[in-house]
Amino acid sequence: MLIATWNVNSIRTRLSQILDWINQVNPDILCLQETKVIDDSFPIEPFEKLGYSVEVYGQKSYNGVAIISRIKAENIKKGFYGCKDYDQNIEIFQAQKRLISADINGIKIINVYVPNGSNLESDKFEYKINWLSCLASFLDEQVKRGESICLMGDFNIAPSNIDIHNPQKYEGGIMASEAERNALNNVLKGRLIDSFRIFEQNTGNWSWWDYRNNAYELNKGWRIDHIYISKQLSSKLKSCVIDSSPRANLRPSDHAPVMIDLDLNDINADFFEDEDNFFEI
Repeated sequence: MLIATWNVNSIRTRLSQILDWINQVNPDILCLQETKVIDDSFPIEPFEKLGYSVEVYGQKSYNGVAIISRIKAENIKKGFYGCKDYDQNIEIFQAQKRLISADINGIKIINVYVPNGSNLESDKFEYKINWLSCLASFLDEQVKRGESICLMGDFNIAPSNIDIHNPQKYEGGIMASEAERNALNNVLKGRLIDSFRIFEQNTGNWSWWDYRNNAYELNKGWRIDHIYISKQLSSKLKSCVIDSSPRANLRPSDHAPVMIDLDLNDINADFFEDEDNFFEI
């Protein structure tokens, strides 16, 4: 089963590119971020013509997430729920449409668009850290239910310095601060695995390149788009790749798709039962 995530930076601007990519890659599930349209304006029909169902959670001009699946999606939820630590204040996170989840083929698919945070001294940064704390509480509830989890999206965080083209310049700043990395680790809690780092532990692999300063042409990127999976799913993981080719399109998104391939009929438990085989961030 091929599962992909892609911050498309406007579904309407990038629609033809997304459809072309789907026709080339044939993902079973595609999670999108920054769709930037209200639900009624999302172009559902082109995806339905390709055999996909579409679940959307959006707002005008900003944010927005969607799950596009050729496998039946059930128990679709929009926004946080069951976050016991945030029950009284969860409404502060619901105005921004940043999370959608569904049960697909026995897996809890959670698609997130984590706030950028702007800068470390801003109110937006505090909001980002609190949002991640709420996400951790949300995941606590899913884990209690024994869910197999696939958490993916644009996290706006480079987990370590090898995920930045110039860590000497950017370490400690936005998307690379200790506070953000600690908040991300609190979400993962060792229970979710970075799919990409199971296969690739070197630097030089990016999922986002700034539009400015010829960043893509100079390959000055960051790895901030991730797919995290439960350890029970990691035993079925065949690959995780970043497809940078759409970033070379005319008028591209500044992000590239990230995708994993799960063999749900195969369990390679001998390797994955040893926790020492996992790369920690």
